[in-house]
Amino acid sequence: MRPFDFQRPDSLAHAHELTAPEEATAVAGGTNLLDLMKLQVETPERLVDINRLGMTEIQETADGGLRIGALATNTATANDERVRADYPVLARAILAGATQQLRNRATTGGNLCQRTRCYYFTNIDQPCNKREPGSGCGAIDGIAHLHAVLGTSPSCIATYPGDMAVALSALDATVEIARPDSDERSVSVRDFHLLPGDTPWRDNVLERGEIITAVTLPRPVKAKHLYRKVRERSSYAFALVSVAAIVAVEDGVIARADLAFGGLAHKPWHDARLSELLVGEAPSAALFDKAADLLLEGARGYGENDFKIPLARRTLAAVMAEATETEI
Repeated sequence: MRPFDFQRPDSLAHAHELTAPEEATAVAGGTNLLDLMKLQVETPERLVDINRLGMTEIQETADGGLRIGALATNTATANDERVRADYPVLARAILAGATQQLRNRATTGGNLCQRTRCYYFTNIDQPCNKREPGSGCGAIDGIAHLHAVLGTSPSCIATYPGDMAVALSALDATVEIARPDSDERSVSVRDFHLLPGDTPWRDNVLERGEIITAVTLPRPVKAKHLYRKVRERSSYAFALVSVAAIVAVEDGVIARADLAFGGLAHKPWHDARLSELLVGEAPSAALFDKAADLLLEGARGYGENDFKIPLARRTLAAVMAEATETEI
């Protein structure tokens, strides 16, 4: 780990000022950033510890939703009675994501901003356009076992590794962002993360000096919440495929189907067309297969990760069958 300056701002305005330079990075729990600094993947000259800024509250909003502060720990969020009762998909996703020790430190904002676990990104001796623009993507012709099959580009096939954001995408949550020179802006969590395109080093829409202040959940709905994470071992492994589902059936037809997927792309994957296809239809194996066709119509494997395409198909069908109590 390289030497760095360490600052602790006591206000958002001060934090904006300290994080504005290119060589500065904000830190909260540090569960991802510090690992990357040890590997010299991240080499900030200044760390800005934002833990004195508060932003830990979890409280109801005026319209009956829930506002989760950016510095609320994953443990606090997963254990919150309102989250467990009204947004169980979020609690389940967080609990599937890491060890208790990590959840005790990891924060809402930091979890959203975590970076890929691609082998080539975390090894500074390997080519990676995300870490070193223009050096190439070693995974495309290399070890691609955990890599993306949707939304890839010739520049990058890395996946977003988190679980929490997949649930937030299914919930259609909103990310609140404080800006250094103007009012806060709000971004749908579905638009917060970016696909790699020609700029794979940009993981999300945050600009220099911007700081996440909270995530807001919409008013809860009456539906079944499921989170299924398919992984190579039963604990503490990243998803090969994960599905967050909020599904309701009324009078024999699907009345609501909000689905988001992890392990398939550079961001939590949400395709609004799936809801349009499923809602109003009687649940059946044939319908779930049509939904998988739609989800995977642009999917592409890279050899080692070809298996993810049929795995995603089976996982979608299994989750929808459980949610709708349908035999498949």
